[in-house]
Amino acid sequence: MAALAEFGHELWAGDEGGAGQACVRCSLLRPDPAQRARLAEIRDNLIARITEAEQEGWLGEIEGLQVSLASAEEKLAQLDAEQVRQRQVVDLGMPRFSQIATRISTARGPSS
Repeated sequence: MAALAEFGHELWAGDEGGAGQACVRCSLLRPDPAQRARLAEIRDNLIARITEAEQEGWLGEIEGLQVSLASAEEKLAQLDAEQVRQRQVVDLGMPRFSQIATRISTARGPSS
């Protein structure tokens, strides 16, 4: 895969449709919940690449890969937290007409 520069961010060419994939390090990237599995795959790949870099003694690569790994894990944590928040939404329901009418009449006071 070839890396392309766009607006100071790294994109990877070669994805299906040629759309490219935004760099996982980008703080502006809001991952799509439907792409969680892909992001987990990227995280797992980064872990494997860090292990390989350590075995081969590629010390210059390790730090950059660790930064990308931390970013990928942060994005996954954001997605998980969003799912939890969405499950905690409370349905407040619609008030019945009698509840609304009672509030309005008591606010105006008794009619004379």
